[in-house]
Amino acid sequence: MELLMKIQIRIKGSQYMEGHTKNVCMIEFDGTASGPYFNGEVIGAGVDTQKIEKDGPAFLSARYMLEGTDADNNPCRLFIENNGSDFDNCTPTIYASSPLLADWETASLKAKVIPCKGGVMIEIYKL
Repeated sequence: MELLMKIQIRIKGSQYMEGHTKNVCMIEFDGTASGPYFNGEVIGAGVDTQKIEKDGPAFLSARYMLEGTDADNNPCRLFIENNGSDFDNCTPTIYASSPLLADWETASLKAKVIPCKGGVMIEIYKL
């Protein structure tokens, strides 16, 4: 696996509701990304929507956009959707405006979510 980037996520707030079959928590965040191919920051509000089964398991789905520069120092944006039910095994999908990062859109990717003070660190790998 090749590490593409690390994203330091800072939690800004959350909304929670108890449903009849699932509970839902929406977590707003911002953050910064760094790596050998892209450096930038979350623009707008990122949101992680967690649907939590009444018997325990949860499904996580985070969506956010980053603005920054690619490895050639060209300005670009990334859209990331990261889905999973296990912090060690999430599946991100990335769309990139940079031609240099175009292969990320079709690559097999894996993400690890590491809890830390004030948020999480997300490591995204190319398989």
